[in-house]
Amino acid sequence: MNDNYFQNEIASHIGKMLRDAFGKGPQSIYVSVDRPYIVIYLRNFLTPTERILLNQGQQQTVRHTRDIVMSWLVPEIKAYLLVLTGISNLDFYYDWELPYHSGVFVGQWSDENAAIEESAAAEEAREPYAGQEELHRELILMSGRIQKEPEHIYSRQLNKRTLLVVRNGILIDLSKELIRLRDEEHLKEALTRLEKQFVRNNKHVEQILNARIVDVFVDWDFGRDRSVIVLILSP
Repeated sequence: MNDNYFQNEIASHIGKMLRDAFGKGPQSIYVSVDRPYIVIYLRNFLTPTERILLNQGQQQTVRHTRDIVMSWLVPEIKAYLLVLTGISNLDFYYDWELPYHSGVFVGQWSDENAAIEESAAAEEAREPYAGQEELHRELILMSGRIQKEPEHIYSRQLNKRTLLVVRNGILIDLSKELIRLRDEEHLKEALTRLEKQFVRNNKHVEQILNARIVDVFVDWDFGRDRSVIVLILSP
């Protein structure tokens, strides 16, 4: 299947699903595919009701409502991608930058995880992007300050504006205990806020990438002790 057709088809269908679920869809959707990853970037996505809530400082209310909607929508998106691609084992992540009215969905074909993430040979075979090693050092430093240094870090620049980072093995015992006590919501909120602040306030990251950071997205799979970061860049 032609990549442009594939990406346009996904953007069109995801836009319709979001309009049906939220009553309003994003102004624009950008789809990047580089197996085993698919990144769907949403711009100018905010309903009139959400705008009022944000103006009243109710960001958590908006996030909570979106989480409820996404709990229904994520299986629908997975089912659609299964029909389109024939791939059923899809890990799914999402996050919002509410102050900037943007969002991201990340799909990862989980049956390829070992080959892509954990194989040193596969990483070495792939041409590194400019600043990759330095970026890893900065993100390892960030992880060590907030949790612990990751057991494994992997990143890939899907295109000039989309950079994906996957970290495994970063949760400390305190975080694991909070998860066991079913306090994932507050843990996720705290970790996400701290990591976004680190990236946005660290101008060295922009210098490394020779690009302005437009958006920072972070999501977690606590069960697998895995985090996904997406940086949207303006070269």
